[in-house]
Amino acid sequence: MENNNEQIHATTATARIEHPFRHSIKIQMRFNDIDMLGHLNNSVYFSYFDIGKADYFNTIRGTKNHWGKLDIVIANINCDFIAPTYYTENLVVKTQVTHFHNKSFHVLQALMNETTGEVKALCRSVMVGFNPATGTSAPLSQEWKDAITNYENPDTITK
Repeated sequence: MENNNEQIHATTATARIEHPFRHSIKIQMRFNDIDMLGHLNNSVYFSYFDIGKADYFNTIRGTKNHWGKLDIVIANINCDFIAPTYYTENLVVKTQVTHFHNKSFHVLQALMNETTGEVKALCRSVMVGFNPATGTSAPLSQEWKDAITNYENPDTITK
């Protein structure tokens, strides 16, 4: 479900969604994703956010993603668990880039109930340019910068 006009307002101690998400992917919850309390297990949220990031990267870069030679890595990831998630819910992960700098960009994601629009969790990741040959950080490639600014509304990205 993609809704370019959707505005999501969710505030937590560390994250606020200020701009509409362009990217969304449906998530198929599996039976083994549920814990003994009937909730989505806290470790599974990160798998769902990884699915969202991978699909977002494929969307903005298309065939330019070479997964064996990717030149970015996750430097930091945090999740705010806002509401319990249950097996019967239809879920989507929405993804956007909120900031980018010379060597990094920040990704904000929301796991949401597709039917009600309720935000279940917010995830913030910092992606860093990476040189696999040296194993060190590196400036973001122009391809990444162009892909992000061509996909996102440039007015919503802090540089």
